Amino acid sequence: MEYHLKTPLKKEDIERLNAGDIVYISGEILTARDEAHARILEMGEKKEELPFSLEGAVIYHCGPLMQKTENGWKVVSAGPTTSGRMSKMTPPLLIAHKVRAIIGKGGMKGVADALKNGSVYLAYTGGCAALAAELIKEVKAVHWLDLGMPEAVWVLRVEEFGPLIVGIDVKGKDIFAEVREKAQKQLEKQG
Repeated sequence: MEYHLKTPLKKEDIERLNAGDIVYISGEILTARDEAHARILEMGEKKEELPFSLEGAVIYHCGPLMQKTENGWKVVSAGPTTSGRMSKMTPPLLIAHKVRAIIGKGGMKGVADALKNGSVYLAYTGGCAALAAELIKEVKAVHWLDLGMPEAVWVLRVEEFGPLIVGIDVKGKDIFAEVREKAQKQLEKQG
């Protein structure tokens, strides 16, 4: 199935998605990598308010390359970052906030149970940073530039961002784990 979703996402939007479905996102997405995840969790522990909302949010594992312009910022490149690096920080982040989707590449280990609370993992093909930049229509805001350009949280307005593949759905079906399992079995047969 193919779905065209608008942010902020509702739990019902996510619950109908199945692993393997194609999704396009319009609205706002937020970039976040290792340092941003760590700061979000740290602020939560200190009961500090975030400068952006994660209610119904889509987090994009991306360290974009931006160019400063007279009117703000222009996206030069915005390809997905390998999501596995954020695997340990993702379950507590999903428990604390109502993030509805994570976009990245390569899948994530150990997050399927946390996603069952109403989130999905959407895979975006690596190597398409220029295409991703074209689908980003506006840089609405930037937070935490002190972390550096790729680690800052960029609030982006996107139109029909995708195609994204549902890699892990709310039911726990994980196409990445299934592929790893099949590959392991094939190696054992050859072994």
